Amino acid sequence: MDDNEDLDYVEQDYYATLNLPRSATQEEISKAYRNLSKIFHPDKHGNGENKQKAELMFNRTKKAYEVLSDPHQRAIYDSLGVKGLETEGWEIVHRTKTPNEIREEYERLAQEREERRLQQKTNPRGNISVHINATDFFSRYDDEYYDTGLLPSIEVSGMSMSQSIEAPLSRTEIATLSGSLHLQNGVGSGNFLLSGKRLINKGWFEVDCGAGNGPVLGAKGSRNLTNRIFLTGGTTFHFRPNAIIPGLSGTIAIQLDKNTLGYLTYNAGLQSSMSTVVERNTEKYHCNLTITLGIPHCYIAAAYTRKLLEQGLKLRVALKGGTFGFLSECGAEKKVSKYSSVSATVCVGVPSGVTLKIKVVRSTQTYLFPIHLCEEIIPAAVFYATVTPLVTYFVLKKMLFDPMNEATKQKNIERVKETNSARMAEKRREAESAISLMGALFERIRKDELKRQGLIIVSALYGKFSDAENVSLEEADDMGFVHQNPLVIDVRIPLQCLVKDSQLTLYSSSKSELPGFYDPCFGEEKQLKIDYEFRNNSYSSVFSDTDPVRLPIVTNEAEQ
Repeated sequence: MDDNEDLDYVEQDYYATLNLPRSATQEEISKAYRNLSKIFHPDKHGNGENKQKAELMFNRTKKAYEVLSDPHQRAIYDSLGVKGLETEGWEIVHRTKTPNEIREEYERLAQEREERRLQQKTNPRGNISVHINATDFFSRYDDEYYDTGLLPSIEVSGMSMSQSIEAPLSRTEIATLSGSLHLQNGVGSGNFLLSGKRLINKGWFEVDCGAGNGPVLGAKGSRNLTNRIFLTGGTTFHFRPNAIIPGLSGTIAIQLDKNTLGYLTYNAGLQSSMSTVVERNTEKYHCNLTITLGIPHCYIAAAYTRKLLEQGLKLRVALKGGTFGFLSECGAEKKVSKYSSVSATVCVGVPSGVTLKIKVVRSTQTYLFPIHLCEEIIPAAVFYATVTPLVTYFVLKKMLFDPMNEATKQKNIERVKETNSARMAEKRREAESAISLMGALFERIRKDELKRQGLIIVSALYGKFSDAENVSLEEADDMGFVHQNPLVIDVRIPLQCLVKDSQLTLYSSSKSELPGFYDPCFGEEKQLKIDYEFRNNSYSSVFSDTDPVRLPIVTNEAEQ
């Protein structure tokens, strides 16, 4: 389900107010401001009601010009919008800095605020794993003394849970309380751990104490040796009734290049091993190679993950082989919202058989469901393990996720409408005021275009409509009564006023911020339909809300 949290207060788009691209030069900004000032300057509209309307529009235009003509304010506005220009953060930035430096500073501050907000929302951290035995589906156990029943049995063979809570004590000290429970075939165990972590120069140090089959004491730390090398190590002591079992671990990591890291790890204790890992991570893929020599197992493993960021999808394949046998994995992870993802992985190996792993991640809460389908490699088990998650996902998406997302979206739109009701009403008044002040300019431009057989806007409708052929400012209800269509507005006058030398140019931003426009259907997908004449020929074009507009659009034959 999507996290619809981005909609909040509707801000003014200063570029759209002046009908400029975001790459506009200072000369283009000044020129656009001068042109609009000729229309909306209060001194040009006497002392009546029109002057009040002109003051409203002139102040709106002037504010946009003041921000965009100041390189420092423009850099902040480009990065964080109108809120970035408010007191928070603006006063701490030296005005002697360049616009690029200010933009980088604000982007850093915004990222830190987002990280803090996410950290507050996602604590505590937790993992739940439920092991399911479904081998009876593909290899029924026949016993003449035991009635197996008509349906195959499904068992929960094991379960594990872990939870941790972090408590920042100061800027450099963090306390963590964590615990876990494990249950496998009716035998359970558990432990808890209290950790104190302190950030030090070029690294950190941590002390642990806890209990789980006896007291546990430990210490570990990390330090950057150079800009490319860091070292992590630790030791633990497990106190048993008749013995003290020590453990030792250490890792040295080397930055091989911008996207590649190499690790060398040594573990000593009940299970000793030495492993080498080479990991490469880019925007498009992630891969790693692991070689481990140890007791009781030695193995080599390789994994490759392809990132399809636009689709919010990751595809993963992995191979692992060693003294324990052989294992291959193939899976996909789909991002279903800003903080949530689901993944399915098919594991085929000897002697493990076929296992389907379902994982659901919600922020830092992880739910894992390994489903053991059979102890041997059976083609039917592999087929169903591959197809079933895909079918289940698309069914749930169609019947559950999409309706829930749509309901949440509509609820959020209604909330934001209520929050911005005063702002939306003000925008409508501004648009009506702008249109009333454009009358003289509209007639002059239209008259000039008629003389030169240039661009004449015959009709222009903006809002939500599915049938561009039959869209109208009026609609009939179920009883046959005709009334004003609340989702569509007439923008013929403001568009004709933007025509210059038989050309109409609108840039890639919401049309609702243009002078004489407002949003008649907040949160809905909007379109702009323009019927126009050029060189005594008639044309009609439809654009989505944020599409750039270049008119006239004519064919070579019609031009001739």
